[in-house]
Amino acid sequence: MPNLYYKEAQRRAQKEFRACTSRGEYPYLPVLDDFVSRDRLNRGVDLGQLQIPLEFVVGTCTGVRTNAFARNFMPLLEEDSEFASKWQALCQAHVEEGIRDPIKVYEYMNRYYVQEGNKRVSVLKFFDGDVVGANVIRILPEHSGTREVELYYELIEFFRLSRINYVEFSKPGSCLQLQQLMGKDPDEPWTEDDRRDFAAAYYSFRRAYEAHGGKQLSSTVGDAMLAVIQVYGYQALRSKTPSEISRLVSKVWEEIVLQQEEDPIDVKLAPEEKKTSLLSKMFFPGEKGPMRVAFIHDKTPTESGWTNSHEQGRLHVQRVFGDSIQTTAYFNALESDPFAVIQQAIADGNTVIFTTSPRLLPASLRAAVEQPKITILNCSLNKSHRYIRTYYARMYEAKFIIGAIAGSLAGVDSVGYLCDYPIYGQIAGINAFALGVQMVNPRTKVYLEWSTVGGAEAAIRRLTDRNIRLISSRDLARRGDRSWTSFGLSLISEEDRVILAAPVWQWGVYYEAMLRLIRDKSFQAEYEESGKALNYYWGMSAGVVALHCTDKVPPSTQKLAELLQNSIRADLYYPFRGKLYAQGGKVLDGDLTPEQIIGMDWLAENIVGSIPDYDQLNETGKATVDMVGVEAASKDKR
Repeated sequence: MPNLYYKEAQRRAQKEFRACTSRGEYPYLPVLDDFVSRDRLNRGVDLGQLQIPLEFVVGTCTGVRTNAFARNFMPLLEEDSEFASKWQALCQAHVEEGIRDPIKVYEYMNRYYVQEGNKRVSVLKFFDGDVVGANVIRILPEHSGTREVELYYELIEFFRLSRINYVEFSKPGSCLQLQQLMGKDPDEPWTEDDRRDFAAAYYSFRRAYEAHGGKQLSSTVGDAMLAVIQVYGYQALRSKTPSEISRLVSKVWEEIVLQQEEDPIDVKLAPEEKKTSLLSKMFFPGEKGPMRVAFIHDKTPTESGWTNSHEQGRLHVQRVFGDSIQTTAYFNALESDPFAVIQQAIADGNTVIFTTSPRLLPASLRAAVEQPKITILNCSLNKSHRYIRTYYARMYEAKFIIGAIAGSLAGVDSVGYLCDYPIYGQIAGINAFALGVQMVNPRTKVYLEWSTVGGAEAAIRRLTDRNIRLISSRDLARRGDRSWTSFGLSLISEEDRVILAAPVWQWGVYYEAMLRLIRDKSFQAEYEESGKALNYYWGMSAGVVALHCTDKVPPSTQKLAELLQNSIRADLYYPFRGKLYAQGGKVLDGDLTPEQIIGMDWLAENIVGSIPDYDQLNETGKATVDMVGVEAASKDKR
């Protein structure tokens, strides 16, 4: 029997050899000595004996035995060779009692290169083994700043906590995200039960993933598993049978496929222009009964200016569409189970659902997967989910103009900026404001503070203690809030606060245009044609962002603001155009793409301040950053 095994193994080797040769690839085992210096090998870190995944054992340490194996570790030498006899003896021992002696390997970039035990690896791979015992020496690569090295060092930190070495990800931040989704603190070690339960869930998931064709995808099993956990949660995977996991994989397959995209997000900067009749502007032709639309909020209009602005948007569309639409608002969704609130909205007959907070994204995503016939959109930015669309406004356009107003009034003084959360979209607003200041007043500095670090009043006080009087604060006023930390660009003194200018979120216009798109066939066509996650990121040109100046702004400055607003609205001016200078001497040359603007995690050179560490944020800030935080804020969670 061992002789028959060897013949089959040799056949696999020859097949792999021919396939590699036809593709122009090296057909033998990779040799670690060829690309890692002996000096670096001698400085390796001894990890002791571990169980390592056989699929990650890819080569040999030296070139002595490399030609004996094809690239898949199957044997190439003839059947009558001494090598073949030893391979067959190992094969017999494995069949009768199993291979127990550990091999010796070097680990480099999460791949293993055999120093001793090549034939043992070959036999175990022939029998489709999952793991092998090994004495491991880790070789650390130099910090080069490349994505591959960044991902590797994230895996090392993840291994320190979890002792898991068989999961890989293709996107930075995924290890930390998995730790969070498992309900663990950033530095919380795993228990033995954690490791055992995760291994069972992982290998059950992997079988289902590969049965659906996962091996044909360029993304990793870890990427796919993380996508499913984002929808259903880790506990759901942990408690499912293999057949149930297979059904989950089927449900979210488009989400899994999306993980292989290098740029998974398709940003829509304006609604598609359509010629519509007067009647079609008021009614939805061909619809049986009114369209039922739900707006689900995390707070109430009385306690949140954000919620109130969306509620005003709901009332706007109700007025515009009259009897052809029926809208319902659901408040305080986070006080109960937000998924249950969405389910109730669906049970109430709503076929379109807007969830107006990034913190409602997980529940929205799960509901979208479970109810594919329901249209669900979440108000957030830069999220790569296939089953749900997100929408946000390019508020940085208004912030740029407000910065120009502040710069023109500042003279030799500095100005201040108060921001809530270091999330996608907000960093662009900070930088746009700073660029607006710089355009009219190149020497003026912008001092940045965060309301989620110690509270808004304390942040304002830190600015006023520097004798800063011109401060850009919240984008929205809370109902009945007349405090001096309220909103807009204000001139603050010890006695009073005078609002000079404020951005305007035109959510009614946004929802009106979005609902027309939803009723039009182009909404579904966008989804089918794109193949990516759709993010709507509309601005002044779509009428969803505006600027209001009070009469306290000098007429000449109002003219400047009006000129800039008209230019941006007509797409004649672009705040992030040309060479840009960031803190630390970083230079960005050329117009920034929408994706670069959305993903900003740097600050302009004329800003004094920084993106806060995760631990500095209050609990609401941390919860928001967990959902849609920029990388610079999220990476400090550890």
